Amino acid sequence: MKEVIIYTDGACSYNPGPGGWAAVLLYGNHRKELSGGDKETTNNRMELTAVIKALEALKEPCRVKVHSDSAYIVNCFRQKWHVKWEKNGWMTSGKKPVENKDLWQRLLTLMKKHEVEFIKVKGHSDVELNNRCDELARAAVPK
Repeated sequence: MKEVIIYTDGACSYNPGPGGWAAVLLYGNHRKELSGGDKETTNNRMELTAVIKALEALKEPCRVKVHSDSAYIVNCFRQKWHVKWEKNGWMTSGKKPVENKDLWQRLLTLMKKHEVEFIKVKGHSDVELNNRCDELARAAVPK
């Protein structure tokens, strides 16, 4: 399997409000930057969209390391929240519907194609590619 490194980020002006997402994909000497936006969204939706769009860009099953500053995403997989959500009919432990269920389901489907590891990075620090994703995501926010 090819090994791909992905950095992702989401941004939102107000929350909810207009938002943007971005991803940088690295494979060998190749680098691809992706970004997009939505007129009415949330920061968490943009974070999820960034990972989804990055995985959708892969043309074949890959071993992937996703670097994200989103505790929402990283903790979901490290702490297996998604397993409990699916088992409980997409309800939280507080008996409320899981927010962003549509995006979580898209992401879980994509993860069946790839071996994905999530790596937490500190946002707005000295991680060059995380900062690049932040820049791209903010630039993609619709005006």
